[in-house]
Amino acid sequence: MKLSVCSFSDLRKQARKLENDIDVKLTCLSKLGTGSHALGKSSESDTEPLLSADHMIESTASEIESLLAKLSDTNEKMSDLMAEGGKDAAAIHTLQRHKEILEDYKKELTKTMNNIQLRKDREQLMHSVRKDIDSYKNSTSKLNRRMDNYLKENEHIRASDRLVQDQIQIVLDTREHLTSQRHHLKRLHTRLHDISSKFPLLNSLMTRITMRKRRDSVIVGCVVGVCTFLLLLYSFH
Repeated sequence: MKLSVCSFSDLRKQARKLENDIDVKLTCLSKLGTGSHALGKSSESDTEPLLSADHMIESTASEIESLLAKLSDTNEKMSDLMAEGGKDAAAIHTLQRHKEILEDYKKELTKTMNNIQLRKDREQLMHSVRKDIDSYKNSTSKLNRRMDNYLKENEHIRASDRLVQDQIQIVLDTREHLTSQRHHLKRLHTRLHDISSKFPLLNSLMTRITMRKRRDSVIVGCVVGVCTFLLLLYSFH
């Protein structure tokens, strides 16, 4: 039974449309998260712009989750259609690609929501800190400078932590690569050892064959000589 090209093509078009919609929504969600943080700095209340945008963020995230569910369902339908119609290399590759895109979008949604939550936590932290600073009117400027230094130091610590994590990952990848190379070299050494161990056996075999040929030649020469001698002796008698 052949794969229904028409049905599969329709599902693929539907998947592409859903992917385009998800991409647009993710971009909008990212802008909402970034824009809310920027507005928070210019407003009298640091958390008010972000909180007022919470509804839009939640609504957009909900729409994206709904689209992701539809895309997952569409991929499942394509998978079922392929199971019924037989294997097609191009269709398998297409389905695999759509599944990879779906996973990428899920990761992107999670990452964006985490970033938004981090920005929201930072806005709340800044709001709380500024309230504490306002309670000390005589030392407002000094405390502001101190808190700015704390925030910068916190950012430096986070950046250093990310850099260390990246370096650790690089070291782990390098270790895996070197381990793989060591296994390859070990297999190559084993093959070379096997080949080198076979050559002495071949040389020994050739030597034995040569010695046997020489021995056979000597025996044949002796037999011919004896026969010739007997013929001459018989002729003279």
